[in-house]
Amino acid sequence: MESNLKVFKSDRFDVEDAASLSLFLYPDSLFIFAKDKNQSNICIHEYINFDWNSLEQLVISDHLLKADIPATIYLHQPNFSLVPGVLFQPGQEAAYLAFAGDQQANTSYFNTPLDSNNLQVLSCVTSKLKKSLEARFSELTFHHGSVCFLSYLFKERFNLIGQEILVSIFGNQIYAAAFSNQELAVFNIFSIDSKEDILKYALILIEQLKFDRNHVRISVFGATNESGITENWGKEYFNNFRLLTPHANQNFTHGFKHLKSVNLFETNWQFD
Repeated sequence: MESNLKVFKSDRFDVEDAASLSLFLYPDSLFIFAKDKNQSNICIHEYINFDWNSLEQLVISDHLLKADIPATIYLHQPNFSLVPGVLFQPGQEAAYLAFAGDQQANTSYFNTPLDSNNLQVLSCVTSKLKKSLEARFSELTFHHGSVCFLSYLFKERFNLIGQEILVSIFGNQIYAAAFSNQELAVFNIFSIDSKEDILKYALILIEQLKFDRNHVRISVFGATNESGITENWGKEYFNNFRLLTPHANQNFTHGFKHLKSVNLFETNWQFD
């Protein structure tokens, strides 16, 4: 596991300065953000080719996770649902998530309100994983991983035009959102095998929502040099195509290097 670890840290990093942790569990990777008392990021651990079943072992071995400080867990997984706030009823989580797939026994549910409580992002975690983390951290919070991207989109909604499709790339997965007249119309997670799959899902959304292909704006976050996704490439298919970096609500202490190459959404913006 250690061979898959990449470390990004400030010049003066001291693990004793860590006051809180944020763990972002992606389908095939894990990012651990350590923050100081001022909420500035002081160290990031990236585990590539990470298996979620290894988390219990990692909690014991990773030095960032040894202190009992508040931890927030973001789970990027297909098992989630968006529920209008006025319709959300605690205790009905299994019914809401039935649309996302079959629900397993021994599951613990959690939800996050967004957009001034107009939307609840609902997801779940296995009781085994929750208990192993609770045994390590006395103060623990769970969110579905999409809340960072969604919270950013709601923050930026009044800068959107009438027809918008916004995509956030993470590994071989994307979040795809569509806004019609600044209102969220579609949001989902998809697996991709190539950059052409992004075109495929954009075209599906355009057809579903009856958007005008010559007018709709396509915005992509998280494109890396390796992906081959460039604005010139996108403009071969759409008149209004752009690559974006989210406005930052994250601070970093001095000395972080090579972090931009990762192009992870949460290095710029996290749910607050």
